[in-house]
Amino acid sequence: MTVRPPTLREKRRYVLVRIAPAGCIPDPKELYLAVHDAATVLWGDAVASLIHPAVVAVENGCAIVRCRRGMERELAIALSTVTSCGGQRIALRTCATSGTIESLRERVASVHRPKPPSSGGPAECMIDGRLFMVCHCAGQKVDVIEKGFKNTTRFFLTTEDLEDQ
Repeated sequence: MTVRPPTLREKRRYVLVRIAPAGCIPDPKELYLAVHDAATVLWGDAVASLIHPAVVAVENGCAIVRCRRGMERELAIALSTVTSCGGQRIALRTCATSGTIESLRERVASVHRPKPPSSGGPAECMIDGRLFMVCHCAGQKVDVIEKGFKNTTRFFLTTEDLEDQ
């Protein structure tokens, strides 16, 4: 079978989404099912089949989702309704749209991600006598997770909370 010329190929667009909270890395297949389910519930089967969503890659806290050209807006709206994936609570934030995967992979590096501490290990802090691991620092918000096996707690702090201590 011969390859179709570019004029006969289906035009596609790729959407770069940031996965929140930081540190949550969903399975690509489960993320695909969550995105497809969100598009179907929101737009119905007919429009979801026109969008034709597919998760291309999940890397560095971001995901690249493919759709048909002209349906980027509907896909972005459907992505904003995703609240969980594989039993974990997540949110998908649209960062960019492009016609090629390569240009989005270059932008993945520009999406703000926490830098590892200079000591090499994860940053830790004490709050009310309990040990927490700092998992994300972006602007004025800091996410920390309580260290331990059971009853781990996630806190979302602001710079005002940190200045008090």
